[in-house]
Amino acid sequence: MSEHEHDEEGYSGTATLVFGEEEVAVEVDLRGYFQPIDGRYHWYGRIKKHDDVTSRVEGGARTALLRTPTGQAEGTLTDPDPWGRYRVGGISTPPYKIEEPA
Repeated sequence: MSEHEHDEEGYSGTATLVFGEEEVAVEVDLRGYFQPIDGRYHWYGRIKKHDDVTSRVEGGARTALLRTPTGQAEGTLTDPDPWGRYRVGGISTPPYKIEEPA
């Protein structure tokens, strides 16, 4: 591993996006790392293509609560990739369990 790579932890599987009072079941692939420069945890990933997510983002939704079986966090959604997957990310405690530092 080079000095510029991060030790990333993550989660792949089922999740729920919460837009206000409404929930959407999704599949996600998430990763993240602790950034020592700013002292915060940066997490990010992709949401598998989902028509309901697409219609909400096209309608103006850019943030949602992302809930996994082991945690939840507010995330920001960005434009879709060519396969219709939306990128999601945040700078906070991630929406999945991470190993505590030794």
